[in-house]
Amino acid sequence: MAPKKGVKASAVAKKKQEKVVNPLFEKRPKQFGIGGALPPKRDLSRFVKFPKHVQIQRKRRVLKQRLKVPPALNQFTKTLDKNLATNLFKMLLKYRPEDKAAKKERLLKRAQAEAEGKTAETKKPIVVKYGLNHVTYLIEQNKAQLVVIAHDVDPIELVVWLPALCRKMEIPYCIVKGKSRLGSIVHKRTASVLCLTTVKNEDKLEFSKILEAIKANFNDKYDENRKKWGGGIMGSKSQARTKAKERVLAKEAAQRMT
Repeated sequence: MAPKKGVKASAVAKKKQEKVVNPLFEKRPKQFGIGGALPPKRDLSRFVKFPKHVQIQRKRRVLKQRLKVPPALNQFTKTLDKNLATNLFKMLLKYRPEDKAAKKERLLKRAQAEAEGKTAETKKPIVVKYGLNHVTYLIEQNKAQLVVIAHDVDPIELVVWLPALCRKMEIPYCIVKGKSRLGSIVHKRTASVLCLTTVKNEDKLEFSKILEAIKANFNDKYDENRKKWGGGIMGSKSQARTKAKERVLAKEAAQRMT
């Protein structure tokens, strides 16, 4: 059946009536050609070529998720919780070793005292010990009271044996996030391991509480962590494929049963 002519004509007339052009506002469509208007901003992160070191970091992170990680390396993914780490770093900041300026000032005062014929104070300060060889020596001599290890040391083989040594010598140890954070305590860019040999009398109560919490989280759980493998986490596409295969197998098994 053909449409009525009158209805179509009235609809067109209504459209013409609605379209009213204001002479004050002239329509100027943007021209995005050369020398024209700037194109709208769009997300170009997919097209950015990242530096080589960033690419390597990301690929390494993905590889660590995909591959099976042995327990000796997987233990470095289990770090100290945020509240306890905050309290620990507050304690470590109290025992920062002197920087170059402080050392220069101390030696100057000592030289002045010796020139005047006075005896300079030679009392050894209580400070955080650092350096892998030095800390290892302190652990072997059973002088260390707490060992703090960074989780992101590269290569990891430098510190992978430290937890086992600490447990053998019955010294509390913990793994914290960030070698740069440890380095800032001892005025260095990075530090793989720090150590406390003793603390002042006013800090002993707080220090003992921190040690108890660290022992419960690391030393007491060493045997448990020694058996736990890490990694084996596949990507979203791979997981979807395996789930689809499992569904098909389950369906076939159900058909066989019936």
